[in-house]
Parts: sequence; C-alpha cells; structure tokens
Amino acid sequence: MRERRFLPLFVTQFLGAFNDNLFKNAMIFFATYQIFNSVEDETRFSAIATGIFILPFFLFSALAGQLADTYDKAKIMRIIKAAEVLIMLVGASGIFLKNLELMLVALVGMGIHSAFFGPIKYAILPQHLEEDEVLGGTGMVEAGTYIAILCGTIAGGVLSAKAAAFAVIGVAVTGWFASLRIPAAPPLTTLKIDYNIFRASWRLISATMHIRRLYLAIISISVFWTIAAVLGVLFPPLVKNVFHAQKDVASVFLGIFSVGIAIGSVIINRLLKGHVSAKYAVRSVLTMMMFVIAFYFVARFWPVHDGPLIKTAAFVMMPLGWAVLGLLIAIAITGGMFVVPLYAFLTTTVEKSQTARTVAANNIVNSGFMVFGSVGIFGVSNIPGIGVAECILVVVVLCLASAWCANRLYKAEDAPHVPDVLP
Repeated sequence: MRERRFLPLFVTQFLGAFNDNLFKNAMIFFATYQIFNSVEDETRFSAIATGIFILPFFLFSALAGQLADTYDKAKIMRIIKAAEVLIMLVGASGIFLKNLELMLVALVGMGIHSAFFGPIKYAILPQHLEEDEVLGGTGMVEAGTYIAILCGTIAGGVLSAKAAAFAVIGVAVTGWFASLRIPAAPPLTTLKIDYNIFRASWRLISATMHIRRLYLAIISISVFWTIAAVLGVLFPPLVKNVFHAQKDVASVFLGIFSVGIAIGSVIINRLLKGHVSAKYAVRSVLTMMMFVIAFYFVARFWPVHDGPLIKTAAFVMMPLGWAVLGLLIAIAITGGMFVVPLYAFLTTTVEKSQTARTVAANNIVNSGFMVFGSVGIFGVSNIPGIGVAECILVVVVLCLASAWCANRLYKAEDAPHVPDVLP
C-alpha cells in the first residue's frame, strides 16, 4: 500500500467502485421509495437497472481487453477516468432534475466505463507486482472494491439528492487525479484491434474457453456473480416488503454484504499464504449455501406487521434483526473466500501479455450470466405463489453449481502446467 506501483491504482479503482454504487443505489432507492409502490414494479426496475449496468461488460469487454494488451494500461486508465467525469455530469443532472431517463443514460455510461476499466485493473497487477505478490494484490483490490461498494451503498441511501449529485462529480474528479500517479505499464505485445465488438467477443471467448483451467475458473466466477446479481436485485424489494424497513436498512444489507466479501478476501489470502489454489473453494461455497438456507427461513417466517416502514435502529432491536445481519455477513465472507483465488487463476494461467484479454473474456461471460440472473430472478418472482423470500432459494441451486465447478478446478491443479497462450 505504500508503493507507487500499487497505491495509485488501488485509490483509482476504489473511487470508481464507490462512485458506481453511490450513483446506482441513489437511483434505485429513489425509484423504490419515491416512485413505485408495488413489489412487482420495484423488482422490475431493480432488475432493469442492474441489467443495463452489466450489459456494457458483455458488449465491450473484448475491445477493452485488446486495447489494454496493446497500449499502455496507465494511459488508458487516465482516459477512462476523464470520461467518468463527463458521465457523472450527466448523472448529476438526472439527480438534480429527478429524471430517471437521464439517470439511466448515466448508468449505461458508468457500465461502459467499468467495462473498459475492469480488464486493466487485474491485468496490470502481474506487470507491477512480483509473482508472490499477485494473490495478495488481487485480494487487496477485491477487499478495497467491496469496502468502496459499502461506502458508496451507504452514501447512496443516506445522502440527499443534491448532495449525491455533487458527490459523484467530486469523486470522479478525484479518481482522475489519482490515475495520473499510476506508473507506466507499456504493452508486452502488439495486436491488430478488431473493432467489431460481436466478432471480437466471440473470438475471444472461443480462444479462452478451450483452456481447461480458464474455463473452470471463469464458469465458477460467473456463477458466483450471478448469485451476487440475484441478491442485489432482491435486496431493495425484500427489505421494503418482507422486512418492512426503510431504504437505510437496504443500504445496510448491501453494505454488510460488501464488507463480508472484503473480509473473506483477506482471510483466504492468509490461509493460502500467497499460493494460487482453489483448495478452500468447495468448502467455502457449500458453507455459504448453508447460511443462505438459514437466511431464507428467517425471511420466510419474519413477523408481519403494519405501520410505517422501520429504520435501522428499530430493525436491529427486533428479535431476529441481528440474526439477519449476522447471516448476511457470513454469506459474504464465505463468498469472498470462494471467488478471490479464482481471479488469481485468470492472471497466472496465461502469459502476462494476455492477461487483459483473459480478464475481458471472463467479464463477458460474467456479464452474460449476471444479466441472465437479473432477468431470470424477475421472471421467477412473477410465478404465482412465489414471493421475494422464496426467490432466495434460487441462490441455493447456484451455490451447488459453483461447488461442482470449483471441485473440478481444484482437481485440475494436479495436472502439469505451464502458462497457456491465447491464439
């Protein structure tokens, strides 16, 4: 953290994740608590917002990966962060005017911003860090990302509309200044850029997924992020309609989830002692599944009551309030322990000159899974007799799928291995 080869990158990505979540959650909470008045509309809007933020990852990650492997990664980061300032000017206008259409335009812009930034923040680590620092650096980036998500989520729930508008612009400008301090990361190869985003995406996925370790790691990560997308869609309507609580409780839910993943990232790094392995992945995700089942039963039998929506102080005073928060952080800690080593696989399975494209391929598949999960959970919630609480059981099935993939990945570790080369 004291090194220039890491600290400016950490600060830049931290502020980007903070701004994403400050803006997105301010918008979702505004729609949930001030515009819509039915669980169906609230779930639909939450799913739409999540989907349109994720969609740019599916469309532009291949191009982002090619650019990152062909040009100086630090220079690209500065361009991306400058674009964030312009995007947040649009977003702030939407917040000031309370115009959902402008907010959604800015949300798409932030999705594009993050799609181009994502491959670089992981691909630059093997270039700036020593081999035995990559897992620790990845864990720090993940932990920082989720602490930023926590702060952004809480800020999105408690700031007024005008304060949020000024904040997103200020954070974007600060992130751009931080990016100016990132050391140069010159390209290690030269590619002929394919600007046809659909053809480039297909070719990149085809070139990546035939590598067994990458395939298993990417599918495992994708299923995990599907779980995160499903929970992200469910939390606002779940808090309002099942727990009968205000948006500050929804902020606490999302924040606790973020802190838990950050804690899990640090724990697994200590357990693995810098060694990249899926050793604890199966146990982590199966333990996570047990906590999800317990969370479902607490939500299912939560006492029904009328009256005004309760705030956080009243929620934690309820008999099962602390049980809900404890289960959430346990779910998130075990989730963080599961996913962080898998990201390290992506940056150590191929040559350093190809890490950005590998992360980009992962982001394409991740985003496809997450969009499917966001839309799918909305469809499940519309099945007669299925409420928001019952939708949580979808996560149980996804945990089992994650465990199966992680088990196969761990077995593949025993095979002789040298870094693979993308065609």
